[in-house]
Amino acid sequence: MLVAPSILSADFGKLADEVKEICENGADLVHVDVMDGHFVPNMTIGPVVVEAVAKAATKPLDIHLMVENNSFFVDLFAKFNPEYISFHIESENHPHRLIQKIRDYGIKPAIVLNPGTTPKLIEYLIEYVDMILLMSVNPGFGGQKFIPIYEKIAEVKEMVNLYNPDCLIEVDGGVNDKNIRDLKTAGVDIAVAGSYIFKQKDRKASIDSLKV
Repeated sequence: MLVAPSILSADFGKLADEVKEICENGADLVHVDVMDGHFVPNMTIGPVVVEAVAKAATKPLDIHLMVENNSFFVDLFAKFNPEYISFHIESENHPHRLIQKIRDYGIKPAIVLNPGTTPKLIEYLIEYVDMILLMSVNPGFGGQKFIPIYEKIAEVKEMVNLYNPDCLIEVDGGVNDKNIRDLKTAGVDIAVAGSYIFKQKDRKASIDSLKV
């Protein structure tokens, strides 16, 4: 299991140190949540903060857009050379065009599904992306309780095996050492965890506990 700590739960008063610490203690990716206050009822970070994160990080960025104007934000954050930029299918009218735009920047495109969104909605897009991110909480705030989406993960895994076996599955929301093995069994490749990692003093132990 790859682990992508979400900096949404980090101490922003010492963000550079927080980012360096997770990178030095086993993180595979640095998950960056970008919220615009429209698509979700919260606002988070802009390019100035992401630039600081990119400078501090020694592992690739995994930028998760929770916004309405996806194309604008792709242009805004592409210069930081993230490994992935993911967008919500619920907020995008032209997903093919956006996927190609992300790829033209040399970045791997990914699609996100909210807990209540059926995987059928993205079946025709799986062959064009590098990752599917499944939300196991409703997006907008950290520290929420995990919503069991194991059947949904298994359904997406079947589609991935059929259309694009190289496509990874990522899960974000309420991930911890209690549910990580079930997530692995269901077919998850990358675990995003925020409060579970950043609320513990021993970051290495919390990251290691997710590497099943």
